[in-house]
Amino acid sequence: MLLPAQIIQRKRDGHALTEEEIRFFITGFTDGSLPDYQMAALAMAICFRGMNFDETLWLTRAMVESGEVVPWPTGPYRADKHSTGGIGDKVSLILAPLVAACGVEVPMISGRGLGPTGGTLDKLESIPGFRTNLSLRELMCVTGSVGCCITGATPEIAPADKKLYALRDVTATVSCLPLIVASIMSKKLAENIDGLVLDVKWGSGAFMRTRESSAELARAMVEVGKRYGKKVCALQTDMNQPLGQCIGNALEVRECLEILEGSVAALAKRGHSDLLDVTFALAAEMLILAGAAKSVAAAREILQKKLARGEARAKFEAMVAAQGGEPAASLPVAKHQRAIPAAATGYVHAIECNQLGYAVIALGGGRRVASDAIDFAVGFELPKKIGDAVQRGEPLMIMHYNDTARATEAERMVRQAYTIAPEPARDRQPLIVAKFD
Repeated sequence: MLLPAQIIQRKRDGHALTEEEIRFFITGFTDGSLPDYQMAALAMAICFRGMNFDETLWLTRAMVESGEVVPWPTGPYRADKHSTGGIGDKVSLILAPLVAACGVEVPMISGRGLGPTGGTLDKLESIPGFRTNLSLRELMCVTGSVGCCITGATPEIAPADKKLYALRDVTATVSCLPLIVASIMSKKLAENIDGLVLDVKWGSGAFMRTRESSAELARAMVEVGKRYGKKVCALQTDMNQPLGQCIGNALEVRECLEILEGSVAALAKRGHSDLLDVTFALAAEMLILAGAAKSVAAAREILQKKLARGEARAKFEAMVAAQGGEPAASLPVAKHQRAIPAAATGYVHAIECNQLGYAVIALGGGRRVASDAIDFAVGFELPKKIGDAVQRGEPLMIMHYNDTARATEAERMVRQAYTIAPEPARDRQPLIVAKFD
């Protein structure tokens, strides 16, 4: 007979677990026969001791098999993209309708904010009425009728991950490689898609702070996907500064809407070039996996045309309507705005990017505990980036807030996040570091 405490002890002492032990634990946690505190203890033991590849694969498989696999009818190529999370990362909101406009169906299962990073579902829920709790049947219906759908994991899909995801957020077990791999890949494999592109971030705003640990995560996820017979590739991208021009739920949705209705050249001039570059790079890989383009250059040309013609915007609006959302004009707006002034003259050398995510949480735009309600209107816009010159008193960014006391704390956190030095900053890191396939 398997005893939970013995399994926890084995992992605590550095032993590899068997597939039977892992399946026993995940099954018990999912059906409620094992309590949260034992799952939390095992998760912490895994964080300290790690898992080998076989253990990680077995954990992923147990989480996939805790629910159903989507029974798609024969039809068009289906692909998805997943990001490991970052500050200002709203790529999914642009990418899903953009790729769908190219004839590739995108059934995207996303998550909520985890640690300092914002969640795609939280961003979309800033649109009044938008439903992110679709059933499996609704996920299939919206994807089939619109071409794309963004929702949370349905009750049928990887229910073990849904429970563990919430537990990790409040037990400091977020940045654990095997738990990240199993969480992401269990949902994606249960989607039963044909192809998957992963955005694996590294830096001060990512769970993996070094390029080496980020690359290890990318390789592990790609290998798990391949073991399941899927087409998978990963791009390693920089998250040492916020992506795009906005941080915070409704603000990020507005930024995406601006991009979806503009030309690429005009958008780049308004400071969206980094967000566009990551979006196009990931979307291009999806089109290549689907056979809709033969090269990255050919894919970018297709994507730029779809964006310029408004086809991606039309897909986004159709998705919002299909999921119960109201028009974009109904997005919430914060009562107050004010600039956060720079404390010194010089150049931005570094940004402790995750502190900007925690500053959004301080404003009320994220959760300190799982039960917290979110103020969707708050956040920041127009952040200074690494290499930018600043004058003392010049805005580091603009803060949108509803509570003055919260704003005071958030402003302190933003100031502490920036390193400003007299001399020009060294050359910036490449935005897209490497590809793994």
